Amino acid sequence: MTNSKPSARLLDLSRLISRAGNILTGIDRVELAYLRAFLANSEPCFALIRTTLGYAILDRAGMNGLLERFNHEVNWGPVDRLSRLAIRTSGPVKRAQSDVRRFAIARCRPRQLPKMLAQHLPTGIAYFNVGQSNLTDRMMNGLRYGIKARIVIMIHDTIPLDYPQYQTPESVIAFREKLRRTRAWGDVVIYNSACTKRNAERHMSKWGGVPKSVIAPLGVEIVVPDPKALPAKIGKKSPYFVYVSTIEPRKNHALLLDIWDSFADEMAREDIPDLYICGKRGWQNQAVFARLNALPVNGAVQEMNGLEDGALAALVQGAAAMLFPSFAEGYGLPPIEAVMLGVPVVCDNLDIFHEVLGDTPVYAEVKDRYLWRKTIINLAEDYRTGQKAENIGEKPFDPPKWGDHFNIVLKAM
Repeated sequence: MTNSKPSARLLDLSRLISRAGNILTGIDRVELAYLRAFLANSEPCFALIRTTLGYAILDRAGMNGLLERFNHEVNWGPVDRLSRLAIRTSGPVKRAQSDVRRFAIARCRPRQLPKMLAQHLPTGIAYFNVGQSNLTDRMMNGLRYGIKARIVIMIHDTIPLDYPQYQTPESVIAFREKLRRTRAWGDVVIYNSACTKRNAERHMSKWGGVPKSVIAPLGVEIVVPDPKALPAKIGKKSPYFVYVSTIEPRKNHALLLDIWDSFADEMAREDIPDLYICGKRGWQNQAVFARLNALPVNGAVQEMNGLEDGALAALVQGAAAMLFPSFAEGYGLPPIEAVMLGVPVVCDNLDIFHEVLGDTPVYAEVKDRYLWRKTIINLAEDYRTGQKAENIGEKPFDPPKWGDHFNIVLKAM
């Protein structure tokens, strides 16, 4: 890799476009943050997107058009003829891909990718892939040998390899191949933490030398709480607790359901704090889904899905604590956001939380159900007696900032 300044920046937005119409999760929001940052900078920039039917290149104007739509300033346009052919693609993604084609300065079928890159992008460009989509050998070949691009890839975690029991066999294989390509093609690898770097390089070193890397913690932007956006009666009873996460085996919702079952066996309903489980259902978690399906309508445990960001922030802000009994995490944005809202966090004793949050959370081993139960009861009592704000104030927290992240990343270029 040359040490000269890149001729321009090329951001892969394939993942973000594939998420159109959904509430954005952690990695989606990282890709969106890069889009905002590149557009805010005067350096030449382009976007590359893999759609259902091929590739597209967008210039700054097209990238601005996408940002307006993800910011909900402009609605997605109508479905075009090609999107109507994509039968398995969702309606919102069809509209997003249609707008991508309308904005594109160039489009091609997959086999024509190297030719399109060479014709429309400057040699020596820096390609950024922060969403872990579109990491194919075809793409890497076209970038490296077609336009001599510097390839910059972000790795968010190595959970599929470290905890395969919480993944599908297909996802483990797919991630292993992505990590192999990262090692083989990456000029610079961005890690969100020292913990992720250690884990990734432990795996990559089995296949040979590891690429140059930087550790750049992800920035966190506080969402303004909007209590008026909450559905009626939600969050009205105090104290209550929240868990914000996709409902999948790794997230260990069963622990909290067990604890609330024990509350129901021993307490009157009016003495049991409410628990809001916020997040969409994932995969391979049928036992937990069955328990959620069986919850009484007005019971202490309620499943919440589809809350807008402002409503979710309001629900979190009013909680006695965020409970986060996940077995493994790559970064853990919800606990960081909870702390920024002044809300206590209870989580497992994971290295990533110690690195990012320090002594701020209450750490409790997830194998110790008694400790979790006792901690929840104590936090509920603290809330009733007005000690919540005082407890948080004892543990000041300086959240990671996007400005610092991009200073680290762009300096590495």
